[in-house]
Amino acid sequence: MLLNALFIIIGVALVLWGADRLTEGAAGVARKMRVPEIVIGLTIVAAGTSAPELFVSLVSALKGTPDMAVGNVIGSNIFNSLLIVGCAAMVAPMTISKNTVVKDIPFAVAASVLMLVICMDGWQSLSILGNTISRLDGCWLLLGFAAFMYYTFSVARQGGVVEESGEKEEMPVWKGLLWVVVGLACLVVGSNLFVGSASLVATELGVSDGVIGLTIVAGGTSLPELATSVVAARKGQSAIAIGNVIGSNVFNILLILGLTAVISPMQIGGITTVDVSLMLISVVLIWLFSYTKFTVERWEGALLTALFLGYMGWLLYNL
Repeated sequence: MLLNALFIIIGVALVLWGADRLTEGAAGVARKMRVPEIVIGLTIVAAGTSAPELFVSLVSALKGTPDMAVGNVIGSNIFNSLLIVGCAAMVAPMTISKNTVVKDIPFAVAASVLMLVICMDGWQSLSILGNTISRLDGCWLLLGFAAFMYYTFSVARQGGVVEESGEKEEMPVWKGLLWVVVGLACLVVGSNLFVGSASLVATELGVSDGVIGLTIVAGGTSLPELATSVVAARKGQSAIAIGNVIGSNVFNILLILGLTAVISPMQIGGITTVDVSLMLISVVLIWLFSYTKFTVERWEGALLTALFLGYMGWLLYNL
C-alpha cells in the first residue's frame, strides 16, 4: 500500500512536470515561428494544462478502467469550476469580460449538456449505470471540439496579433522540440504509473475506480489549472484565471473524452447522475455569477468552494 502511494506521488509529479515542459516547449516553438500570443494562449497553453487529464484518461481506458477515465474528466471539471474558481475569487474578485460571459462560458455549458446527454443514452432512464460512451459519441464530441477550435481561431484573427510582453527570452527551436519530446515521455510514464497504482490502491481499499477518478485522479491532474488560476487572480489577471478554467473544461469534455471514446468505448459503472449533473450545475453557477456586474465576488467564490467540499463529503460518506 505504501509503495503504491509513493508511485502515485511520483506519477503525479512526472505528469505535472511533463505538462509544464510540453507547454513551455510548444509555446517557445510557436513564438519562434511568430504565431500570435493569443493563439498560443487559447490553444497550446489550454491543451498543455489539460495534458495530464488527456494522458491519464487514455491510459485508464486502455488499461480497462473506463470509470477512472470518465471520473477523471467529470471530477476535473467539478474541481475546476468549484474549487479553482472559488479559491481564485476568494483571493481576489474575478472580473469577467462581457465577451467571455456571452460567448465563452456558454460554450462550456453546451459541452457539459452534450456530455450529460451522451451519458444518459437517449434519456431512457435517469440512471447512467451501465450506459456506454461509444465511438459514435466520441465522434460527436470531437466535432464539438473542432467547432470550438474554429471559434477560437476566428476570435484570434479578429483580435489581431498581440505584442509579446518580452518577459520571456526566445527559446531556440531545437530546445523547444526537445522539451516537447521530454514532456510527452514524462506524461506517458507518469500516467501509467499513476493509473496503475491508483487502481491497486482502490482495489485494496474497496473503493471503486469511479470514486478514485472523481477525487484523487481528478485533483492530481487539475493541479496545473489550480496553480495557474490562483496565481493569475493574485496578480489581478482574472481573465487568464477564468479563461484557463473554461478552456480546460471544454478541452476535457470534447477532446479528451471524445478521443478516449473513439480509441476505446467506455462503459459507465461507478459514475452517477449526481456527478454528471453537478459538473453541469457548477459551470452554470459560474455563468450566473458572472452576470452580476460581470464579476465573481469573494462570497460567491466561498459558496463555490463550500459546494465542492460538500460534494467531497458526500462522496466519502457513500464509500
